[in-house]
Amino acid sequence: MSRKILIALVVAVLAAAGGAGWYFLEKPSQTADAGAGAAAANGNYVITARDMTIGDPKAPVVLIEYAAPICPHCAHFNADIFPEIRKAYIDTGKVFYVFRVFPLAAADGVAEKLARCLPKEKYFPFMDQLFRNQQQWDPEYGIQDVRGGLLKQAQLAGMSEDQFNACVASTKEDDAINQVAADGQSRYSITGTPALIVNGVAVSPGSVPSLDQMKGFLDSALASK
Repeated sequence: MSRKILIALVVAVLAAAGGAGWYFLEKPSQTADAGAGAAAANGNYVITARDMTIGDPKAPVVLIEYAAPICPHCAHFNADIFPEIRKAYIDTGKVFYVFRVFPLAAADGVAEKLARCLPKEKYFPFMDQLFRNQQQWDPEYGIQDVRGGLLKQAQLAGMSEDQFNACVASTKEDDAINQVAADGQSRYSITGTPALIVNGVAVSPGSVPSLDQMKGFLDSALASK
């Protein structure tokens, strides 16, 4: 997304009679990186126990994607580029993939909290569902009832409305969401999403790479090993 990032913002839902309010808590986290005790560091990246990943952790190349669920460019990467990258590089053991949410707006924080309230095996399917159905819940598409749209998506994933409300109202994920975003900004000076990091180096900043470009980045990293 080509606009300026809103960094280190946490989301909350205020349940009240007749509706809900969305607002930012503009208080960056001061806590240590979540899961740092189980972290594996290599070059300009750290992989933690909190990270959502696909593939072999021992793969020679690590691809980190910072994405925002509301971001149409991220949805394009998810639908049109990532499946081919997964088939050719991740599923073959060449690349270890790490996905991190980099919130641009309130709905991004809520989406991340909902995904983590689901069973772990549903995390990536739910994120894929959100990307593919942005027009049904995403404020980028002019949706006014964002809460209602996200509730519908959560219900499709098997979550009840009571579970939805409890998940979003919980603050236990807020510091970790902030810290992931702050670390991404500090390490890679992220200015848009998706931000793609190959073995600790930001590639294609400010634009979504084509499939051929993405393959080129990964092939180059593999060749250097």
